[in-house]
Amino acid sequence: MKTKPFVFSLFVATAIISSCGSHYQVSQVSRTRLLVDSRYDSSPDMQAAQVVAPFQHVVDSTMSPVVGTAARYMSADRPEDLLSNLLPDILMWGAAKYDEKPDFAVYNIGGIRAALAKGTVTYGDVVDVAPFENKICFLTLSGEKVIELFQQIAARAGEGLSHGVQLTITPDSQLVSVTINGSPIDKNRSYRIATLDYLSQGNDGMDAFKSHTNLVSPQSEDNNIRYIIIDYFRDKMAKGQDVDTQLEGRVAVKN
Repeated sequence: MKTKPFVFSLFVATAIISSCGSHYQVSQVSRTRLLVDSRYDSSPDMQAAQVVAPFQHVVDSTMSPVVGTAARYMSADRPEDLLSNLLPDILMWGAAKYDEKPDFAVYNIGGIRAALAKGTVTYGDVVDVAPFENKICFLTLSGEKVIELFQQIAARAGEGLSHGVQLTITPDSQLVSVTINGSPIDKNRSYRIATLDYLSQGNDGMDAFKSHTNLVSPQSEDNNIRYIIIDYFRDKMAKGQDVDTQLEGRVAVKN
């Protein structure tokens, strides 16, 4: 059984009382990261364990089924990393179920909340990676808005982009160039994009998505991205294949 550490971010706000004593004002906000790993197993809280025990078998039976195998350790990071390459590729793969043929896909790195260890991948591992209720969606942007979108992605020092996209940015996060399947963006044509419904609303600094047209955004639970990831892993497992991807220079930083 694999065990993985969890990292919690703790935010602390220091407040001061105004002279009238009737309200507070935030004077400082600070954060730290607390690693929760096996060191806490040496002195377990038995009272807490007793509270959890009646529910443990339900959680284990739900989270433990194997959905596939990862060929290597995969994490998400900017400007490019293995897991942040894999997930938009899975969006492209999943598009066939909806009779969609997107030109490219975008997956926000902030929405990727865990890494995948090499070896067996369980349902629970996928939930750790994609814990939110984000759904797959498809939309159309004009060429001009696609350029604007990539400028915004450059400003964020990269996001998860599908195979075929090559984005070049400067060290200070300015767009230098972008091609899709080897061709520059054509301002006079429209582009079909696979992404998450959360991003289609212009979140995570990708405001260009607000200008979308022809939105297809199914909202039933089975369209949650975690189920599409699970289906992808199961498809690979049925074929006797490990899930893998490569670093391809999808986002390159150049002076």
